[in-house]
Amino acid sequence: MRLPELEALLDHAYLRVLGGFHPGPDDGTPEGCKTLLLLGPDEPRFWPHFIQTPEYRDDAPNAMDRWSLRVVEECAKRIGAQALFPFGGPPYLPFYSWALKTGRAHVSPIRFLVHDRAGLFLSFRGDLALSERIPLPSPESTPCATCAGQPCATACPVRALTPQGYDVAACKAYIRSDAGRDCRENGCLARRACPVSKTAGRLSAQSAYHMQYFIKGSP
Repeated sequence: MRLPELEALLDHAYLRVLGGFHPGPDDGTPEGCKTLLLLGPDEPRFWPHFIQTPEYRDDAPNAMDRWSLRVVEECAKRIGAQALFPFGGPPYLPFYSWALKTGRAHVSPIRFLVHDRAGLFLSFRGDLALSERIPLPSPESTPCATCAGQPCATACPVRALTPQGYDVAACKAYIRSDAGRDCRENGCLARRACPVSKTAGRLSAQSAYHMQYFIKGSP
């Protein structure tokens, strides 16, 4: 199987390949894995589809994770691959390092991953571990290298996201406040300041959904 065939399968599942690599013995992938593909939502068409799914409409917790389990497992079975997920731990699988191995995700000025097409704040819904080594496109350079001013580093009103690190408590406190309504309803200002994110197509409703889950957690 070649990558275009896999992409056609994923297209029907409202997913896309965000990158892939050929693992070595120290990459922590399953035994026999010769190609690992990282999957994310095919934005913007993903969100209108997702809100019509049984997982979203049943009002039970963790709708997107449950949808991911069902859909990525179905895709894996169709091609004889193994499905892997970034949730369900501890222990958690090393999705961050796997993303960097693809050469399509890079460390941004605010230390979060930035993708060459999806921008900041990647949403990985799962991986496909293939027993076959398939050709992969050459990775692209980090978009941050040519980003004038790197606005993500100064966009946060409370300086919760900076090159020095991430102040989670300050971030959540601001988002929960009246002043943080824009972030709460439309997504993180730092993400939206990223030029790549602006063209990625993520809808405000999808960002708001993730924000609600984020602020429900402990301070």
